Amino acid sequence: MIACSNRHLEKMFGVSSRDIGRPFRDLDLSYRPVELRRYIEQTQLERRTLRVTDVEYPRGSDVVHLMVQISPLSGADGSLLGVNLIFHDVTASRRLQDDLEHANQQLEAAYEELQSTNEELETTNEELQSTVEELETTNEELQSTNEELETMNEELQSTNDELQSINDQLRVSTSRLDEANAFLETVLTSLQAGVAVVDPDLRIRMWNRHAEDLWGLRPAEVIGQHFLNLDIGLPIDMVRPLLRGALDADGESGEIRLEAVNRRGRAITVRVACTPLRSRDGDPGGGDGAIIVMETA
Repeated sequence: MIACSNRHLEKMFGVSSRDIGRPFRDLDLSYRPVELRRYIEQTQLERRTLRVTDVEYPRGSDVVHLMVQISPLSGADGSLLGVNLIFHDVTASRRLQDDLEHANQQLEAAYEELQSTNEELETTNEELQSTVEELETTNEELQSTNEELETMNEELQSTNDELQSINDQLRVSTSRLDEANAFLETVLTSLQAGVAVVDPDLRIRMWNRHAEDLWGLRPAEVIGQHFLNLDIGLPIDMVRPLLRGALDADGESGEIRLEAVNRRGRAITVRVACTPLRSRDGDPGGGDGAIIVMETA
């Protein structure tokens, strides 16, 4: 039986408060866009969370990609109270993943072409060198021709050197980017607090490992989502004034202590601090977003 639903479920699938008390199997949602009844039965039987990934849901002229999470709800005595269904919209992350795969394929194809051209140039260089040596030993009258071939060989060698230099620069740039990403990941992982970075529209740009441990949401599940729409154990509405202060023209920092529930269902006290994300030119305003630090008190 449907026990409760939220506004986003009504907007996406048409399930509202009017359906509370109805058998779930009577709803179209029970089998469309994916057959959920067998996953619900499996969750009830095994008492563990299941995830159904890469679910496509036609919505008008677009296709929405969903990740469905089915979790058992247990009472204090361990008895099964029900099952919680969460539909995560992962369309943006799926699109980014597809773009990344396409970019990687193009990069790999370009590198193979460069490697093939380099090998061809090296082969041509060796053939020309052999021809030059043969012409030198065969006929002195062909000396002028030999000099022209040597000039061509030098030009080809110069082209090969330029291609090699470009290849070296590409490797250096890639190495620097990898080092920067690894350093940023190390810094965020080393912090003993959950950190989220949001843009001026409050959409999450970064979510570190401690935030995942605290609230049970992975970066892939929250990147691109509106922070105030997160379904976590933190009273988000209480954080809204801090975010407004960090994002306004003065860019004020602030913090607050809140009672919350972590991903294990335990009541905790959380210190939440919001700081403006300052641009490189030192602009004090919050035009670039805000940094949210969440740690247990």
